[in-house]
Amino acid sequence: MTLGLSGSPTANDVARWRKAERERLIAARLALSADEREEHARRIARDLDNLVPRRSGTIVSLYWPFRGEPVLRRWMEAAYVAGLRPALPVVLAKGQPLQFREWAPHTRLERGIWNIPYPADGAVVTPSVVISPLVGFDSGCYRLGYGGGFFDRTLAGMASKPLVIGVGYPLQKIPTIYPQPHDIPMDWIVTGHLPPMQRGVAS
Repeated sequence: MTLGLSGSPTANDVARWRKAERERLIAARLALSADEREEHARRIARDLDNLVPRRSGTIVSLYWPFRGEPVLRRWMEAAYVAGLRPALPVVLAKGQPLQFREWAPHTRLERGIWNIPYPADGAVVTPSVVISPLVGFDSGCYRLGYGGGFFDRTLAGMASKPLVIGVGYPLQKIPTIYPQPHDIPMDWIVTGHLPPMQRGVAS
């Protein structure tokens, strides 16, 4: 794949390239069939079972699926039954860190930015594990997101660094996202059909 950037690209060059790459990768993700997505989600859930600590009371932030992201609601429900404390991220405002609110199967949901549901009455919590969806990723475990900077800003401001796991599809792997100083790598990348990729370990 030709990335279209050469030499030492500027931050503006990277921003323009990322915008186009997001559109391409999201279109490819949406082109997957429902059966393919379900199979990926099942395999991702299996890998998460091996990576996420199973200590009762562990707070694990997940996400509500958006634009073809892997659907992990069954895993979230099973984690709750197993004694973990699932949470969902909430966008408060542009340029602000995310807030995490505890979720349970009976939790009342409201719709926030981009019409994504969030726990209306969930307690505000600090997760020790953050599972984040990907638009793209590279071999350095850097994540290409939607461009708002919410996850990077949130992780940078947390007093205690959580275990961060990016989840997506194999087709979202690219040679590089051209990491910038504000980009924070994931500890693991999980796609279900490739072995989980650990930061700092050659794949």
